[in-house]
Amino acid sequence: MSTLEKLPVTVITGFLGSGKTTLIRNLMQNPQGKRLAVIVNEFGDVGVDGDILKSCAIPDCPEENILELANGCICCTVADDFIPTIEALMALEPRPEHILIETSGLALPKPLLKAFDWPDIRSKITVDGVIALADAEAVADGRFAPNVAAVDAQREADGSLDHETPLSEVFQDQVSCADIVLLTKPDLAGQAGVAKAKEMVLAEAPRPLPVVEVAEGEVDPRIILGLGAAAEDDMDNRPSHHDDHDDHEHDDFESVVIDIPEQSDPAALVAKIEKLAKDQNILRVKGYAAVSGKPMRLLVQAVGARVRHQFDRPWKPDEARQGRMVVIAEHDDVNEEAIRAALVD
Repeated sequence: MSTLEKLPVTVITGFLGSGKTTLIRNLMQNPQGKRLAVIVNEFGDVGVDGDILKSCAIPDCPEENILELANGCICCTVADDFIPTIEALMALEPRPEHILIETSGLALPKPLLKAFDWPDIRSKITVDGVIALADAEAVADGRFAPNVAAVDAQREADGSLDHETPLSEVFQDQVSCADIVLLTKPDLAGQAGVAKAKEMVLAEAPRPLPVVEVAEGEVDPRIILGLGAAAEDDMDNRPSHHDDHDDHEHDDFESVVIDIPEQSDPAALVAKIEKLAKDQNILRVKGYAAVSGKPMRLLVQAVGARVRHQFDRPWKPDEARQGRMVVIAEHDDVNEEAIRAALVD
């Protein structure tokens, strides 16, 4: 790549647990001969997603090309975090040929696009495209609020109530900003669910959008890379609920980090997380656990009460066998003492 060419950046956004990390991992393993770099923006203090991707590093995307930003949403920390990180990647030798940005599940992509107009980088990089991932089953079920039944009951009781939940606004903003929408986990939604999810996505889209089914993050990179969208110059066609605001807040959501003791049975931990999600309206749980008698670390990823877990790598010799979970929920649903009791006791 000539140093005069703008470096393409793909923004990968999506609802909590929609499969962004899985998609990026597959892109890393099938880079189409390009040198990739990855920026991971976590919500919470434990870099789960970045650690997963670093374990998959390959010559075309070595570990030093994978950077984490955990100090808050990158669209809110442009000068302090995002710009220096972009500049650091551009200074690497050899220079990356394409950058992938995994936003947090709570990020609004449009404010991030505005960051690409920052004077220090606007002549050097371009947004090749915005890829929005959506969990087909969750979309089909309308689960943009943790307790849809309670919201519906409140609306029925009060005919004047006509406001959206924070989660639905995040979803709508992500779809509105996208160049392509990937519907993930279609096997869980079934054919009817996928069809309904597509209909709902297209209803939110401000312009015609391709909607592609993707299982386990496997998609031909040619479909989502090399779009040439120059999204930073196309802001008017990407409406947002926050267009009339100078910035946006994430006070609707909160994360807590819980240290957990060594587990004797992974199934028992899964049951605790499932119960926690149902009892306390928890949106997301992700982290690691140590299991007695097992040399491997247990990776845990949960969206609501749907929990996935696997042994991902051996514990390092100098690493404490300490389990840790990041728990994310809407602000009013976060009771750290109750969450700790549910996971630890």
